[in-house]
Amino acid sequence: MEFEEYVSARGQELVRLGFTVSGDYQRAEDLAQIALMQAFRSWRKVRNADDPHHYVRRILVNEFLSMTRRRSYSEAPTAEIDPQGAVPDHATDIANSDDLWRALATLSARERVVLVLRYYQDLDDQTIADVLGIKPSSVRATASRALASLRDAKKTNRVDERLS
Repeated sequence: MEFEEYVSARGQELVRLGFTVSGDYQRAEDLAQIALMQAFRSWRKVRNADDPHHYVRRILVNEFLSMTRRRSYSEAPTAEIDPQGAVPDHATDIANSDDLWRALATLSARERVVLVLRYYQDLDDQTIADVLGIKPSSVRATASRALASLRDAKKTNRVDERLS
């Protein structure tokens, strides 16, 4: 598979993953672009991997986690963009209107990534562990804590309080 074919086949999926973990469409595009740029630099290695998409997905997730560790995101917009010029896909509308997304925003970055990879990407614990570079038991523990936090937030309505 050539790089251009990969981008055509999986580019929008990477943007959706970026949006689901970050909650921001522009940051999602940045994450996908960074992941694809890094994959392009070592495309021979990526192409020869057992699962090239797994490799690129890991790049995207690692970049997101790195961004959340930094004190501030280094890029700042310099001009207003005409919103009619941009055409977001339907996943943006669905995720924006979903109460689950608002609840996910209250979780830590790692908890959010684990739940997104597990429930939105439908990956098993071993694959999530490979993407994050941790043990499968850590994936299960993180998911358990995240789900408990979501249940607790729902009971106490903390989700609505944190967003107002």
